[in-house]
Amino acid sequence: MVGAFGSAVEAYTVKVTRRGRITIPKAVREALGIREGDLVQVRLDVERGCIIVAKLGVPEPGKPVGYEEYRRLIEELEGERARWR
Repeated sequence: MVGAFGSAVEAYTVKVTRRGRITIPKAVREALGIREGDLVQVRLDVERGCIIVAKLGVPEPGKPVGYEEYRRLIEELEGERARWR
């Protein structure tokens, strides 16, 4: 399978639970470095009938970032927090 940017894409079939949850396959978690407690973003592409799950690029603690990136991260995290309330 070829992705939107011409790269090779692996496809996995997962089952949706009664509560609307899916499990990200281990191979995908390992390839993207997703660990327990990490935040991922779920985007909906209605036109193509698919969802896109992406690991959020939050820097490691102590890693320096510029002011614009800092403000963007704060706004993103505040938006996530608001959705969870």
